[in-house]
Amino acid sequence: MRSNEEQRAIREDVFRWLDELMFAGTYEFSRAELVNYRFQGERIPLLDQARGIRNPADFDSTLSIMTSAKNHRYDDEIRPDGLVRYSYQSKDGGDNVKLRNAYAQDEPLVYFHGVRDGYYVAYYPVYIVHDDPDARQVHIALDETLRFFGDPLAPTADERRYAERVVRQRLHQPMFRARVLRAYESTCAVCLLKHAELLDAAHIVADGELSGLAQITNGLALCKIHHAAYDRNLLGITPDFEIRINRDLLDEIDGPMLRHGLQDMHGRTLELPKRKADWPSRERLAGRFEGFAA
Repeated sequence: MRSNEEQRAIREDVFRWLDELMFAGTYEFSRAELVNYRFQGERIPLLDQARGIRNPADFDSTLSIMTSAKNHRYDDEIRPDGLVRYSYQSKDGGDNVKLRNAYAQDEPLVYFHGVRDGYYVAYYPVYIVHDDPDARQVHIALDETLRFFGDPLAPTADERRYAERVVRQRLHQPMFRARVLRAYESTCAVCLLKHAELLDAAHIVADGELSGLAQITNGLALCKIHHAAYDRNLLGITPDFEIRINRDLLDEIDGPMLRHGLQDMHGRTLELPKRKADWPSRERLAGRFEGFAA
């Protein structure tokens, strides 16, 4: 068995490694990447070959948990309280012991959530905040702030409002980004920039609003400058997918960046996903464009 210090060092290095990949533009992780993670040259798979739980033999508690894309529907992947329920393995033994150890020892884990077959988004660090041996299940908080609730299964009214805001504004984002960037093939819908590390999944209707769902049809793949311009109503998109630039900005003279980056986009047609089912909602675009044109 590895020492507690080495186990902690590996967990921290996993988080660092995932951070590096995400900062470099990775928006979904392939199984091939995740099973080939290395710590100081040693290969330590982050996914099990056949199970949804990864319990390395030389760890005394769980390292990661995975939910396959086949096991859920997009509309209810993340509960409003920010918790994920995970059932014990069917047989008693090491897997369940190590899962319960992760709860007892307050160990940070990684939760891999299937986006499509063989590809995942990662939530980390996550913590098991409730263990129910009778029901043979645990609850995992996908945001570490949620583990400080008095009772994670019975939050106060204030805690519930906070959790719902975290889910809308933070926990939906990895899934939303992965699905939107994949639909647009990692290409800015305005300028066609193809560097994922410089792209965002922008909401048409803001995620803080009731209709601001984390769905592909409420999203656009935009580079940083066009996302910022869209959020500030310097750039608008009509329900017919035509790009418009704010009139005052069109008349402004401020060098090549303004001219080529924004002014030249006026009148262009939005680059759309190949699948019509992934096209942005005309209704949402119309509602958003009203604010731009006002």
